[in-house]
Amino acid sequence: MNRKERLHAAFTLQEPDRTPVLGGWWAAPEQIMALTGASEDEYWADPFAVGLEAERRLGSDGVIGIFVPKNRGGYRHMDHETLERRAAYTLESAMAEIDAFPSPEQIVAEWDEEAAYAALMADWEASQARCGDILWCNADWGLVPTALWYQHFGYETYFTALALYPERVTRMIRASAERARLKSKLRARAIREGRHPLAILTGEDICTQRGSMVSPEFLRRVYYPLVEYALEPLVDVGCKLVWHCDGNWTTMLDDLLACGVGGLQGFQRECGMDLEWLVERRARNGDPLVIFGPIQVTSTLPYGTPDEVAAEVHLAQRLCRDKASLVLFTSNTINPDVPLANVIAMHRAVGAI
Repeated sequence: MNRKERLHAAFTLQEPDRTPVLGGWWAAPEQIMALTGASEDEYWADPFAVGLEAERRLGSDGVIGIFVPKNRGGYRHMDHETLERRAAYTLESAMAEIDAFPSPEQIVAEWDEEAAYAALMADWEASQARCGDILWCNADWGLVPTALWYQHFGYETYFTALALYPERVTRMIRASAERARLKSKLRARAIREGRHPLAILTGEDICTQRGSMVSPEFLRRVYYPLVEYALEPLVDVGCKLVWHCDGNWTTMLDDLLACGVGGLQGFQRECGMDLEWLVERRARNGDPLVIFGPIQVTSTLPYGTPDEVAAEVHLAQRLCRDKASLVLFTSNTINPDVPLANVIAMHRAVGAI
C-alpha cells in the first residue's frame, strides 16, 4: 500500500499492510533541523517545507498539519499579543461583543456556499500538492460549536459571563453551531465528490484533568445537541469524526459518541483515559472507533527510552487489534523536551522507517 491507501484503509475500518502514522504536531525546530540537515536560515525561510520533509524522512503517511512557530527562535504558536488581547477584555466589553454576535439567521443569510467551497478546496488542494504522496489530513476545529470561549475572552471574563448571563452567552453558542454546520456541509460535499479524506480531527478543549470546565448538565442540555446538529452533514456521508479529547472525558464520553463522533485522539492516562477500556467503546452506528494516538507526550516520549517508546507502540497495536482502527499519532504536540531518538523510535516501531 502507498501512504494514502494505508490511511484510507484505517479510516474505512479495513486492515492496512501496517499501522499507518500521522504527523505534523512537532514543535521542535532544532530537532527538525537535525533530522533534515536544514540550516536555521533554511528552516525559518519555510518552516512548512522543512517540517514536511522531516515527516517524510520519518515515514509518516499523513499530516494533521505542519506546526509553524509564531516567532523565529521559538517553538510556540502563541505570542504575548494574544495573551494581552485576552487580558484586555472586561466583563462589559465581552458582553457587548457577545450581544453583537450575528444570529443564526444572519449567518445563513450571509453565507455564500459556492464561494466558501471554492476557497476551502483551493486551500486544501494547494496543501495536498505541497505534501505530494503524504496525505494532507488537516484538523478543523470549526466544525463544532464553540461552548467555551475562554481562548477569545480569557478564562475569568468568559466564565463570569457564562455564570451571570447564561441565556445571552448561549445565544452565541447556538449561533456558532449554525456556522459550524455550514462548514461541515462543505467538507461533506468534498467527501461525496471524492476530494477529501474520510476522517477529520476536530473537537473542543472543554475538560481539565478533573473533568469538564462547566457542568455536565449544561453540556447535555445545550452543547451536545448542538454538536450533533453541526456534525450531522458529515456523519450522513460516513465521515469518521475523530474528537480531540484532552483531559478527563471519562464520564462524558458516551454523551460525545452519541453525537455521531467516530474516533478519539488525545488520551491522557494520568486522567483515566486508558486505551484498555476506550477500545471497547463503539460509535453510534456500532462501528469500532478510529484511534489517533495514543503515544504520550507527557510521559513516555519525553522521559522514556527508545525501547520504552517502542513498547508503548506495540501495546497500542495489541490493544486495538480486532477492537479499534489504530492510526499512530501522539496525545498532543511533541515539544523540544522529547529526544529525537524517541521520535524516530515511535516511527520505527511500526516499520515506517
